[in-house]
This record gives sequence, C-alpha cells and structure tokens, in this order.
Amino acid sequence: MGLSDMATKMICDRANAPSLLRTFLAPLISQNKRRKYLMIKRVRLIFKSVSEIVGAKNIGLLVLTDSAEMRQVVLPCDERTLQAFAMRIKRTPTVDKLLPEVLTNVVQWQTELRLEVHIDRLRKGKYQAVLSNEDTLDEVPIMAADGVLLSFVTRGDIPVMMAEELFMRQSTVYDDGASGVSLPVNTISDEMLQSALDKAIKNENYEMASDLRDEMNRRKKVSRGDVGSVEPQNGKE
Repeated sequence: MGLSDMATKMICDRANAPSLLRTFLAPLISQNKRRKYLMIKRVRLIFKSVSEIVGAKNIGLLVLTDSAEMRQVVLPCDERTLQAFAMRIKRTPTVDKLLPEVLTNVVQWQTELRLEVHIDRLRKGKYQAVLSNEDTLDEVPIMAADGVLLSFVTRGDIPVMMAEELFMRQSTVYDDGASGVSLPVNTISDEMLQSALDKAIKNENYEMASDLRDEMNRRKKVSRGDVGSVEPQNGKE
C-alpha cells in the first residue's frame, strides 16, 4: 500500500469512526436506557378534576389520583389548559375536529405506537414531563399539564405515569368529598409564589407566609448551588 493509499484509508477511517462508534454503542445505550426505565417505579395517575384557583385568575389546578384513589397529586396549569379541558368536559360540538383529537386518531388508526407520559422530576416549581415511546424508549419533552390533557383526549390510552418516589413526596390523602385541594408550595412558579406571599401577608396569615418564604429561600439556595437544600413535603390550600 502506497503512502497516498494509506493516507486515504486513514482519512476514510476517521470519517467513518463516529458512525462505527454509534453502531457499536447503540445496543449498549439501548440496554442502559431500558435498565434505567425499568429501575424507576411509577404510579399511574387518573385525572379527576380541573378547577380555577380562587383569587388567582387564569391559574388552574389539575387533580389526579392513583388507581386505588387513595392519594392525590395536584398540578398547576395555565389559562390555555383550563380552556382546553373546559371545552372537552362540556363536550363542545367542534371538539372532535381540534388538532389533538385529530392527531391522536391518526396515530391510533395508522400506527402501533405505544406512548406514555412520564412525570419523573420537579424542577424550579415545575413538573418535568416527557412523552415516551414504550418500545424504543425514545422521549420528547412535553408540558406536564399538556401530557394530562393528551391522556384525557385519548381516554387513558396514553397513560400518565409519575415516579413513585415523587408521587409519595408530593401527594396527599384523597378525599372525594373535600371542598378544596392541598397544593405543595414547591409546585408553584416563582411568580405565583410571590403573589401568594403578598396575599398571605395582607391577610395576616403568618403561618402560610412563613412557609412560602421558606420555599423562596430554598429556591435561592438551589439556584446558588448550596448543599443541603431539600424539597419540602407539606402542602397548602
């Protein structure tokens, strides 16, 4: 082999190296993904209700329970999601022509995709969710509230699954006859948190104000990277 041939071979080998490496590592990556997937115990969530927060216009709460209806978890949602659920709960005549309904029908008719919504983390007051392919384990990020809506649209064919550890930390006892719901302060956005703190101080609800201020301080510690900050487990109305 001449010098030029050797140089050409080296260039070709180097160019193909990433592709060859991906081919070699693909089975290992797939195995690791599946192992990680199986290691996370998840609880299937069942949608129960949606309501608007009293005194907080355009902010809603989605109530979901475990299959046994023993515990509940509450997800905040925005005005858009509130309206989307209202249209479907009231069975507005045109709802079957909306994009989510049309696309899910196409997926069900023309593919064999098996999908799940996974909610496995809570970061900066927001639940982090992904839409996961059960067979390939490929994932795409999705807003947690939109994931619940997608499950509602498909009548549960696309289930919502929450990491068991997260569910037990964030959930409270479910009471079907309760007039209100408990919302953990660590699921409230920074803006909602400040608004709730101002309202608590105005109403002289100092216990609530103290809890809210503690959560604000905890988030500041997390953003600075301080060690030892933990997720609170209490919930407030």
